Amino acid sequence: MSKTKWNLDAVHSEVGFSVKHMMISKAKGTFDKFDAVVEADVEDLTSATVEVTIDAASINTRNEDRDNHLRSGDFFDTENHPTITFVATDIKSTGGNEYDVTGDLTIRGTTKPVTLDVTFEGQSKDPMGGATVAGFSGLTKISREEFGLTWNAALETGGVLVSDEVKINFELELHKAE
Repeated sequence: MSKTKWNLDAVHSEVGFSVKHMMISKAKGTFDKFDAVVEADVEDLTSATVEVTIDAASINTRNEDRDNHLRSGDFFDTENHPTITFVATDIKSTGGNEYDVTGDLTIRGTTKPVTLDVTFEGQSKDPMGGATVAGFSGLTKISREEFGLTWNAALETGGVLVSDEVKINFELELHKAE
């Protein structure tokens, strides 16, 4: 089989994250606007091309003041760096429907290699329109400081307000272009 273009179904997809807050709990959020350009043969996903673009200003932690702070120069600096991108450079099967997807992640103008643990959830026909639909989920961890997101505050009890480690998770539903 040859590679086919797959279009993101944003309604059934999500890019989320969590960080440790005050060393005792987690702050979670999503990016509400993003797109994925995927060309793949689902019978051989190791040959796929994957590009994801996230609108950094679409960050949503359900707290307007925190979201505005995250958009500022202390964090994403969305005025100067409006997008976060991921471009796959290598895909390896790790058994079954599991893959290591390595690529270049760019945040705030800094690009670093990152490996995502990805699961191919399968494919099906959409009963509402007949298109072939495929699902993928995945996760990774990054150091936000490696991408220039260094703002923090010391806590009176020791430790810091925001952890360096950020957990990223996603669910993608893609529709095969006909």
